[in-house]
Amino acid sequence: MAGFHIEHFGCRAARADGEAIAGHLQALAERQPFAADIVVVNTCSVTAEADRVARAFIRRAHRRNPAARIVVTGCYAQRAPQELAGLPGVAAVVGNSHKALVPEIVFNLAHGSVTNPPPAFLSVASLLSAGTAHNVPVWADDKFAHSFLEDLQLAPGVQTRPNLKIQEGCSNRCTFCVIPLTRGPSRSLPRAVVLRHVEEFVAFGGKELVLSGINLGRWGRDLSSGRGRESLAGLVRDIFTQTALPRLRLSSIEPMDWDSDLIELLCEFGPQRLARHAHLPLQSGCDAVLRRMHRRYRPWHYAEKVSALISAAGPDLTLGADVMVGFPGESDREFDETIAFLRKLPFGYLHQFPFSPRPGTPGWALHQTSPVPPAAVEERMAVLRAVAAEKTLAHRGRFVGRNLAAITLHTPEAVAALGRTTALSENFLPINLDGHFPANQLLDVSVTGSHSDGSLSGFPSH
Repeated sequence: MAGFHIEHFGCRAARADGEAIAGHLQALAERQPFAADIVVVNTCSVTAEADRVARAFIRRAHRRNPAARIVVTGCYAQRAPQELAGLPGVAAVVGNSHKALVPEIVFNLAHGSVTNPPPAFLSVASLLSAGTAHNVPVWADDKFAHSFLEDLQLAPGVQTRPNLKIQEGCSNRCTFCVIPLTRGPSRSLPRAVVLRHVEEFVAFGGKELVLSGINLGRWGRDLSSGRGRESLAGLVRDIFTQTALPRLRLSSIEPMDWDSDLIELLCEFGPQRLARHAHLPLQSGCDAVLRRMHRRYRPWHYAEKVSALISAAGPDLTLGADVMVGFPGESDREFDETIAFLRKLPFGYLHQFPFSPRPGTPGWALHQTSPVPPAAVEERMAVLRAVAAEKTLAHRGRFVGRNLAAITLHTPEAVAALGRTTALSENFLPINLDGHFPANQLLDVSVTGSHSDGSLSGFPSH
């Protein structure tokens, strides 16, 4: 029996895609990446660095395991399939438009053919959209008709807290973002399918599930039902009222999509069942930069949403954000505005990254005319990293001496060797517990210390 390995790059939604593909391939034995017969590389393309890392992994996998057949999928495969098809060892390239076919394509490779599937699968030979490149078959188009992996089976396994991707694509068209090109317009998984997956997860003993999407807050806007317009808030309420899921966590949601109904759920169901954790992409704290980015909010709108979230969830809410440095034309004054804005708000963590021009986006043209010098970007990144570290340490340090609800995770060997177990608090704080505990256990934890790396230590309180 052929062995396979899936290597994930990118966001939670991409990880959910990879987990779904793995679920379909459980009949094949999993192996380490450099011993597998087939290696699936689930790529990201949000930055040039993401592209480089994916290419480097493909080259390394082929160099160390020349016999492996490499199947490349994800955003990079959608954006530049011919480029990837030219890399040594690549046996097939499958864009996001045809991602649902990856399990079939891998199965066929394992049985010696790409285009002649066994009876258990639908034929994909007629769906070969972009022909071949370098004699490598490529599946990619701009229709995205085969992009949703719906028939996954969720269970706490390798991922204690798996991602259930309920929304795909984005229609916002921010000037810097390539996602509308690599994942298409916003599409939603039907309510009944979502509820079925949640019920299955609970039946398998799952304790915490993460709802994810490319633009999660827009779930349901392309659906209609007898109840009127579907909404994420309505779906979350149904999860709590129609299933016995112990805890739900919401991944990244755009600031303008945190409406009053969704915010109210934090007050009604948190912290017992809805995690007090909100990630609101910010990108910039400067109004002028946000306008050039074509973001649909201003700094004061963002601050108002944060205030409403804290009012609903309380001060123990962990607030996270993405912040971009070096967007074309960003001046020292504009960057200083962002830093001042960040200092005013109670962030628990920040994901910081430099602007990366993506071909096909308006930001690519802006970068040609108004680039920020690399030295200035590096200097600003250093400032931002320092602010982020300061925010994280201050936020997590507040919980020393407190009790928090947490879930145990799969503990790395190095941590287990020290007699500890890794856990994650309900409000998204990493904790190393004294003692050995199995994964997927909900515990009340007494936090005893905070460390320079931002982690917390503690022990079960009973």
